[in-house]
Amino acid sequence: MVTIENPILKGFNPDPSICRVGDDYYIATSTFEWFPGVQIHHSKDLKNWKLISRPLNRMSQLNMLGNPDSGGIWAPCLTYCDNKFWLIYTDVKMLDGIWKDTPNYLVTCDTIDGQWSEPIYLNSKGFDPSLFHDDDGKKYLVQMVWDHRTNNHPFYGIMLQEYSVEEQKLVGEAKVIFKGTDIKLVEGPHIYKKDGYYYLVVAEGGTQYEHAITVARSKELWGEYEVHPNNPMLTSYNNPKNPLQKAGHGSFVQLHNGDWYAVHLVGRPLTERGYCPLGRETSIQKIIWNENEWPFIDGGNEPKLTIDIEGIEEVKQITNVVEYDDFDSEELNIHFQTLRVPLDENTMTLKERPGYLRLYGKNSLNSKFVQSLVARRWQSFKFTSQTCLEFKPDTFQQTAGLVCYYNTENWMYLNISYDEVENKRVIDFIECDNMKFNQPYINDKIYIDDDIERVHFRVDVNYSKVRFAYSFDKENWNYLDITLQADKLSDDYIVENGNPGFFTGAFVGMCCQDMTGNNINADFDYFIYKEL
Repeated sequence: MVTIENPILKGFNPDPSICRVGDDYYIATSTFEWFPGVQIHHSKDLKNWKLISRPLNRMSQLNMLGNPDSGGIWAPCLTYCDNKFWLIYTDVKMLDGIWKDTPNYLVTCDTIDGQWSEPIYLNSKGFDPSLFHDDDGKKYLVQMVWDHRTNNHPFYGIMLQEYSVEEQKLVGEAKVIFKGTDIKLVEGPHIYKKDGYYYLVVAEGGTQYEHAITVARSKELWGEYEVHPNNPMLTSYNNPKNPLQKAGHGSFVQLHNGDWYAVHLVGRPLTERGYCPLGRETSIQKIIWNENEWPFIDGGNEPKLTIDIEGIEEVKQITNVVEYDDFDSEELNIHFQTLRVPLDENTMTLKERPGYLRLYGKNSLNSKFVQSLVARRWQSFKFTSQTCLEFKPDTFQQTAGLVCYYNTENWMYLNISYDEVENKRVIDFIECDNMKFNQPYINDKIYIDDDIERVHFRVDVNYSKVRFAYSFDKENWNYLDITLQADKLSDDYIVENGNPGFFTGAFVGMCCQDMTGNNINADFDYFIYKEL
């Protein structure tokens, strides 16, 4: 037996799609504007998970240059059939206003961590596509359809259409098979076949606190689908004290012992129905089937913090999480990502100065194009992160340092810049709060002596409190006399302030800007991310 504490994938890992191959389990999650696209974790026991692949790692597969905040990869679907893996994904190009620009693609690979194929374009009718492999060999695309007409509900329904492997395209009629329930906002569909029924599993209620999983079924693939008698199958909405909120958008898996489980997204607010700076995470629940062949969450329709999985022994994996990264490899650790596009050696390199991550200054932190930024997820409510950089700007338009980042309009940035009056480097701090800027040390400058080559930066996060510090010797730390709010780097804060891009989570990382266009470089000696 394995005892699991939820969530199983901590930090920004939403919209889980689970897939079993033998006694191996894989979960694919959304990455939105972060590159490479899609995270795939592996486990043998559903408890110990390891990040093993980001399959969309070439510009030919995924070019998000200019994509909006929280655009990009939405709700990938991972399946295994015909001795290979299939991955369907949306690259959202526009999410504001009445339209959604949502091209959908399919890639395949013989191995989970291999080089995935070039993408096959499917359609742009909506988002959250998935692939259903029927037992007669046919394959079907199932997805939500977006309706831009102002007199209609935008979530038009769930559409089904056959996919031809030979022709590499959708064929035949596209039909809406399910319009959702009174909960509304039907999306995230998956179809499973069991004992003669087709089970349609969807998300409803939006992705905030009203979120839910709804199930419907039919004897015929094309419907008509009847709704679960105790709908919704899963939700946190009725219990604001449950530590796992926003439960919804899930997928099913049958274990190699025959039991069924559902993985789904959750959020862990700092206060009751408050802010979730870790973003939307992945949890798991046991499914039981009643005498009428309807699936139920074991113990009631709200998520459980702890579950026991019978018939499976714990199998630990060697972690690839690096607490202290001294950049002694020629490739970034897999837990780092960049924004929108891969960074070539004119922007980021580990080879130019071995033992250092070199970043060449590019666009501002507000840019939706090429940013020289390398970051990783917050995955704990309490952690410290630290780096050391060598940087010699000669104008105030050049900056480099340590950033806590949500999106282009919300971040906190401790950096080295330049004061042209005194001709000296300075330590500066900038906060961007929904495009409102605060520089508390702009008139009270912290100068760096000319003989100091290296500056150490750190950030300490303690639930809702964020504090930044600097040091010239890595031992004596000088904390800024301001305490910031982690709440401001959360989905909930962003949507509360009317911003449409609110689907990711907080990151911490290193960055460099050069608004002169001269591509000055900053060299980072190490990076620490340590949970407390």
